[in-house]
Amino acid sequence: MKLRNTANKQQPSIAMREYDGVAYVDMNEAPSSPKLDNFKKVSVLHLIFLIFYEVSGGPFGVEDSVQAAGPLLALLGFLVFPLIWSVPEALITAEMGTMFPENGGYVVWVSTALGPYWGFQQGWMKWLSGVIDNALYPVLFLDYLKSGIPGLAGGLPRAAAALALTFLLTYMNYKGLAIVGWVAVLLGIFSILPFVVMGLVAIPKLEPARWFVMNLHDVDWNLYLNTLFWNLNYWDSISTLAGEVDNPKKNLPKALFYALILVVLSYFLPLLAGTGAIPLNRDLWTDGYFSDIAKILGGVWLRWWIQGAAAMSNMGMFVAEMSSDSFQLLGMAERGMLPEFFAKRSRHGTPLIGILFSASGVILLSWLSFQEIIAAENFLYCFGMILEFIAFILLRIKCPVASRPYKIPVGTLGAILMCIPPTILICVVLALSTVKVMIVSLFAVAVGLVMQPCLKYAEKKRWMKFSVSDELPDLHEGNQERVDFSEDQSIIFDT
Repeated sequence: MKLRNTANKQQPSIAMREYDGVAYVDMNEAPSSPKLDNFKKVSVLHLIFLIFYEVSGGPFGVEDSVQAAGPLLALLGFLVFPLIWSVPEALITAEMGTMFPENGGYVVWVSTALGPYWGFQQGWMKWLSGVIDNALYPVLFLDYLKSGIPGLAGGLPRAAAALALTFLLTYMNYKGLAIVGWVAVLLGIFSILPFVVMGLVAIPKLEPARWFVMNLHDVDWNLYLNTLFWNLNYWDSISTLAGEVDNPKKNLPKALFYALILVVLSYFLPLLAGTGAIPLNRDLWTDGYFSDIAKILGGVWLRWWIQGAAAMSNMGMFVAEMSSDSFQLLGMAERGMLPEFFAKRSRHGTPLIGILFSASGVILLSWLSFQEIIAAENFLYCFGMILEFIAFILLRIKCPVASRPYKIPVGTLGAILMCIPPTILICVVLALSTVKVMIVSLFAVAVGLVMQPCLKYAEKKRWMKFSVSDELPDLHEGNQERVDFSEDQSIIFDT
């Protein structure tokens, strides 16, 4: 592979293996993450279930969509919304993740297109929204168990249980990503099976007319859209693990495709069974209602299975999200955006400081309610996605022939048009946010705007040590020429 500057055809090409002292690989090889040679990489099977848990984890938490809008809109939402939001986000992740197969993920995309300041803002907002998201899983875990164990409904027992669960799952992340991958696979199978059984038991009791109930005058659009948005986003989270993936240019797009199918089916089919087999009472459709449906359809044994699956699913979502969040911090440190100690790996190859920071954030935010967590997380996530869309389009315009092992089969105009529907959806979600959520989220954004200059000042004063890993490619400079994304130049990678 070679790098050349199209702005000056007279300059000699730079052999990629000798560029800035960085070890590059041919397009037919898989790039290696820094310092990871001694650790087992993530396979495509593990990747599918890690994506499944970062996005979904099963139908736990979709019940509010029926309460907010009724059966028909809930079912349509989980069929139409993936086309508007999930498919474009997954496609962009596949293209950009294979273009930049390193642990910084979307931080590197935005930094390359818009500069390190906005790359840091992307990292801050995405990390914070991920930590907020992770604070939700102990809440959901206990919500599903409280019907069988009333003592977990509140008070000290609930707080102690949430804290113990957080410590247990954090330790699992510390032990290694390969362990997290196998845990995700096993928990995924265990979480999906009871809904397959529930669907089969529901068949004789289905009444199709129940699916078509709709009242547009009685729709809580804020709850409805936030529920859909929360259950179908975070496809880009896997990009922060790209440096840990075996042959990411091939396996990342494949895993995203299969995970997309798995996620949509895991939502739609249980909703189809639950709304079609049980008389509608929208007030009952809240967190944990699938366990009650299971008891009605199959008995107490199926209810306990669903509750156990919910508990296991939330464990899977927790470890997958924490892996993404902590490796993102490691990737930012390797790019010099965070102090060097964030790049420290444990003897298991995991980002020790990133895990500790992410776990601390989860504990601090675990007191929030379910709907408050979803709304605040979605608000921050929307800002991050806008930056991703801008970076995706800018890199298509300024670097049209840069190496993209997977490329969405549309031109620049098609890329712009593809981003319009999800951008409109983002604007709607932001507009429907409550004043409380908006104030808290904007304050969090403001913290990031100030934090980056403060970190640069600390670096200047040498209060903290920052460094860029010499095992990563320099995105902007080489020994013989400068690649300036603000000018009419492109990076071309030839085999």
